[in-house]
Amino acid sequence: MSFEPDKDLSAPPQARVNPAAPALSVGARTALYVLGTVALASLVSSVLLWQRLSGIQEQLARQSADSGAQAIEARTMARQAQELARDTAARVAVSETRLSEVALQRSQLEELMQSLSRSRDDNLVVDIESSVRLAQQQAQLTGSLEPLEAALKNANQRIERAAQPRLAPLQRAIGRDLERLTRASVTDTAGLLGRLDDLVRQVDELPLLNAVAQASAMRRMANAPDAPATAAAPAADVPRWQAVLYGAWEVVRDEARGLLRVSRIDRPEAVLVSPEQAFFLRENLKLKLINARLGVLARQLDSARADLSAATVSINKYFDPASRRVQNAATMLQQAQAHMKAAELPPLDDTLAALATAAAGR
Repeated sequence: MSFEPDKDLSAPPQARVNPAAPALSVGARTALYVLGTVALASLVSSVLLWQRLSGIQEQLARQSADSGAQAIEARTMARQAQELARDTAARVAVSETRLSEVALQRSQLEELMQSLSRSRDDNLVVDIESSVRLAQQQAQLTGSLEPLEAALKNANQRIERAAQPRLAPLQRAIGRDLERLTRASVTDTAGLLGRLDDLVRQVDELPLLNAVAQASAMRRMANAPDAPATAAAPAADVPRWQAVLYGAWEVVRDEARGLLRVSRIDRPEAVLVSPEQAFFLRENLKLKLINARLGVLARQLDSARADLSAATVSINKYFDPASRRVQNAATMLQQAQAHMKAAELPPLDDTLAALATAAAGR
């Protein structure tokens, strides 16, 4: 058994060609040429691709560098934007704080203006109420409606100048009271006081119911204006001494007629009044009339009417109703009482109620 030496298997096929092999054919050479051309073209294209790839890498590197710069710039701008946003937020917070302070100040100013306006209206209402009540007192003291009319007109003018809608009901109430005062009538206090003074002076001359001698004397005084005519009638035809005798006869006849009087006594206490009692009776009547006069001056009309009623009862009870003076005094007392009923001042209920409502703030 024979052994051949080991062949070099790592040698390329060309090295292992048998030298004794025949030369390559034309087709093989052409194939080799084509393969070399293809390899050369591939190499050229690879070089071109590598160059292009290098350009692309450079371009990408530049773009990456630009992107990095832009990113850095963007980060810088973002940082600036954040700082600006924080600054803007701080400014907005300060502005909101100031706006809230301004709104608070505005609300406080509005409340202050409203309080000032309301306090001004309240002061106006208080002033009007005090002036109206003072005018009422003056009207009660003087018995005249002029203080009330002046106070209400002044109050109406002040309300018109104030131009406050909530005071409109008060203005309407003042208008109604002014109309009521215009239609009202007030008694002449001075004339009423004069009548009472005349009654006080006439008390001493009023004849009592039991004053017979005074009654005859008063009848002679009442007939005195006719006596001269009666005496003068015979004086034209008869001598003077006959006229004197005629006059004496008239006096004697009147005295004789006065010696006897027949009358019906309905009030025995009036007939049994003594001279001392008659004095105190007249003084008591004077005091009642003076009290009535003081009541009229003090505007205490109820008390004055009560005193006049008592004076009327006293005159009708103790004085002679047949006397003309007593009749005139009783008539004057009735007129005074009627005038006192009309002397009451009209109340200002509407104005006072509207003032109370306005003062309460409703």
